Amino acid sequence: MLIEQPPKLFRMLTPGGVFRLPPGGKPTVYLTFDDGPIPEATPWVLDILDRYGIKATFFMVGDNVRKYPAIYEEVRRRGHRVGNHTMHHLQGAGCTTRRYLRDVEEANAMIGSDLFRPPHGWLRPRQARALSRKYRIIMYDLVTRDYSKRLDAREVVENVKRYTRPGSIIVFHDSLKSIRKLQTALAESIEWLRKEGYQFGIL
Repeated sequence: MLIEQPPKLFRMLTPGGVFRLPPGGKPTVYLTFDDGPIPEATPWVLDILDRYGIKATFFMVGDNVRKYPAIYEEVRRRGHRVGNHTMHHLQGAGCTTRRYLRDVEEANAMIGSDLFRPPHGWLRPRQARALSRKYRIIMYDLVTRDYSKRLDAREVVENVKRYTRPGSIIVFHDSLKSIRKLQTALAESIEWLRKEGYQFGIL
């Protein structure tokens, strides 16, 4: 529970962070994908999203964009949003604010987005305040834990069913750790969300 849906205290530790969008009208959720782009996962995710006519937001590691610029361009060509996930997937709590901000800006030179999400969901309040002057800090209301070795695809889908609510920002990963589970869990999650009456927004 503390991981899948962060408690109020955790949310308070990130000044200016957006964890959930205000519910209104038709129930809406927002799909996001972290840690790409990589050839083993991102193109497949794009095809699944195309199949269902859904647009999402991809929070990209700058070093992956450097390695795979054509995949970055393909994400944008298909109408999805991109966000900054630092250059080297840095965890803010483990480095100085100066180093962290420098890493974010190095990634921004290639990604060019006003959206930012901290790797692992952690950054220091000082880092958050500094980044909020330039970026919209997008956190999450639901982490599917598709990356976890302890969960299988069925349990990832169960997390979606248990914790989704109107306005949820949902985190999946286009990564090597997640792709095998996503090959089952992503489509099943989308179909369940649609059955429950959710529409899919974009940040």
